[in-house]
Amino acid sequence: MDESKKFLTLFRRRECILPTLRGCLVLALGFLVVIVIIVRGIHPFLALTNPMPGGLLVVEGWAQDDALRAAVAEFNRNHYERVYVTGGPLIWGGPLSEYKTYAEGGAATLIKLGLSTNEVQAVPSKRVLQDRTYASALSLKYWLVQHGIRAAKIHLLSEGPHARRSRLLFKKALGESFTVGVTALPVADYDANYWWRSSSGVRAVIGESIAYLYARLLFRPPKNLSQS
Repeated sequence: MDESKKFLTLFRRRECILPTLRGCLVLALGFLVVIVIIVRGIHPFLALTNPMPGGLLVVEGWAQDDALRAAVAEFNRNHYERVYVTGGPLIWGGPLSEYKTYAEGGAATLIKLGLSTNEVQAVPSKRVLQDRTYASALSLKYWLVQHGIRAAKIHLLSEGPHARRSRLLFKKALGESFTVGVTALPVADYDANYWWRSSSGVRAVIGESIAYLYARLLFRPPKNLSQS
């Protein structure tokens, strides 16, 4: 058999349809529209607000002062019995601070902003190298169970684009006996409507987008997290 014919049997001819110049313009316009929709919609998607007033109010202690002021306003507006503040060890400034965890520092800030010591409960979590939000939620669950609260309605306050991921991980940690609503607290570092105009906004949105996809698709509860 002719060697050239044997080689040619590995391939076959097919027609390839390519877009015209007009087609390229339409595709480029469609791609641009999709990008604009994503850019405009990603921050509201991540900064989820689906509140559940009443029950237990929970705030992440690492939130900025403006966000904690909003937490105080929410507490007074809907008359919660107590606000629980979560968070692990400080990652900077610990030796200079009397508060060694974000939970304790956030709780002290809420008290300074007008809440009483009877209304604020810090629930610190231990130091972990990853899945810190999940670890904080798990510590909260252990605290609640230890104090006889095995089922409750929880209103979680988180900062900006962290809110959707926080609710997801709190729901995973707390289990089905707890229902979790969430409110995205305001972010002071950038304008949420134009987050792409500042480096802090870009870092926050891109980082949280990647982190949310990880939490949604790849996250598995760490086996090394035990009751603290």
